[in-house]
Amino acid sequence: MRHHVSTPVLDIAFDQYAEPSGWPVVLLHGFPYDVHVYEDVGPLLAAQGARVVVPFLRGYGDTRYRHAATLRSGQQGALGADLLALLDALNIERAILGGHDWGGRAACIVSALWPERVAGLATVNGYNIQDIAGAAKPMPPESEHRAWYVFYFQAERGRRGLAENRRPLCRLLWQLWSPTWAFDDATFERSAAAFDNPDFVETVIHSYRHRHGLVAGDPAYEEIERRLAARPSIGVPTVHLDGLDDGVSATYGGSSRHAEHFTGGYEHRQVEGAGHNLPQEKPAVFAQAILDLRGMNSR
Repeated sequence: MRHHVSTPVLDIAFDQYAEPSGWPVVLLHGFPYDVHVYEDVGPLLAAQGARVVVPFLRGYGDTRYRHAATLRSGQQGALGADLLALLDALNIERAILGGHDWGGRAACIVSALWPERVAGLATVNGYNIQDIAGAAKPMPPESEHRAWYVFYFQAERGRRGLAENRRPLCRLLWQLWSPTWAFDDATFERSAAAFDNPDFVETVIHSYRHRHGLVAGDPAYEEIERRLAARPSIGVPTVHLDGLDDGVSATYGGSSRHAEHFTGGYEHRQVEGAGHNLPQEKPAVFAQAILDLRGMNSR
């Protein structure tokens, strides 16, 4: 069921599964996806007593900036602050967080900087906090090839391309990033409606330019960005999931170097037959990771 809640910056639209009295789980989508990523995960967790909250991120779906003067920033500090503000607005003291792509980044940020608010973390592609200071360091050519869209978005041509061709461009990314996922037209269109948000293009372009140090961030998140620049460790129980068919994960540097960032109990799971959109491609696997984290907290 669709709900809304206001934070100082956003009016956040979110789906909720089960009753507010359940044990809290917040699940976060990435680019270019939306809340339908968790349309099968949510009911699986609700059946086990969870209260599952799935928000549209800033710039997506029915979520709106409250003030015209707010920078349409997609920087990582903004995503983390949005998640923390959502927990506060919903009076959720402590939750299990799960996410992929942008959503996994937000979940990692809150887990690193405000671990008292996090009971456990399920993150696709592992440690998703960006190393902006090191962004100019070239990756291996195979990884650079997979990141073509990042370079495209740096130019005005890329901004116009996203604005004018948002559906075909985003569908292409779905296909490249999840090459073994046989999604149909209806599945894509349910999520593509979220890209019609009037701030989608500006927020997305800012995200991809800021992470490479090419545009300034919102001063409101300067302190968060300073803390993230130190590459903080994550001290909450974590399940790191990787789809073995992920067509873009190489741009994150692979999985082998992620464990060093986690100090609160860490498990890495590789999932056969899954690409970048792992929660929607393999909902039972993702739901089980959340349930296992719940079990750790019940011991």
